[in-house]
Amino acid sequence: MTPRTTERYTIPGPAGALEIVRNAPPNAPRGIALVAHPNPVQGGTLDNKVAQTLAKTFYALGYAVTRFNFRGVGRSEGSFDDGNGETDDALAALEHARSREQTAGSAQAGSSPTAHASPQLPVVLAGFSFGTYVQSRLAQTVAAERVVFVGPAVQRIGALALPQDTIVIHGEEDDIVHLADVLGWARPRALPIVVFPGCGHFFHGRLAELQRAITGMWHGHGVAPGA
Repeated sequence: MTPRTTERYTIPGPAGALEIVRNAPPNAPRGIALVAHPNPVQGGTLDNKVAQTLAKTFYALGYAVTRFNFRGVGRSEGSFDDGNGETDDALAALEHARSREQTAGSAQAGSSPTAHASPQLPVVLAGFSFGTYVQSRLAQTVAAERVVFVGPAVQRIGALALPQDTIVIHGEEDDIVHLADVLGWARPRALPIVVFPGCGHFFHGRLAELQRAITGMWHGHGVAPGA
């Protein structure tokens, strides 16, 4: 992603203006990736480094990526709603992304009267920390190709259903969401967890490894952290 491939703007959202950042590949995207940032009460924004890494990862994989600021953050209007309103924000951002990519796809196909509407692109839901909780709520109503969680807020997610091929990545030394809690949450779901040894909640110094790990799993073969 570069400044030339990045668009930042606002759209009408459930609580007023909703700030969006879009990165679309030069060719037709293979899908839409929606990225949700960490807890705004604790300073989380769409410019968080892990959220940016998720966006870079899916952009490199050929997805059109949309990040958005939850209500009350940056240029997004409204106030924190503990995940309820934020889920509405996520849905609004996804609906906008779908419309935007549909329009872009139609433009690339040309405006011939015989041109057919582009099929709806598959959706990836990705989130970091509090953003995983919002995406887990969205996943109850949106059919996602895949879900990717980094540092999942498992106490909030609780028993919400997730696809069996959900990717979960966590830091061994996370002091905000303890690894033992994540393992306890994943165990009855039979969800594998990728653990970064010696890594904290914000993946400081480990972002390139995080991108490689997700990319490797996306291509169907795991990449060990630090490889």
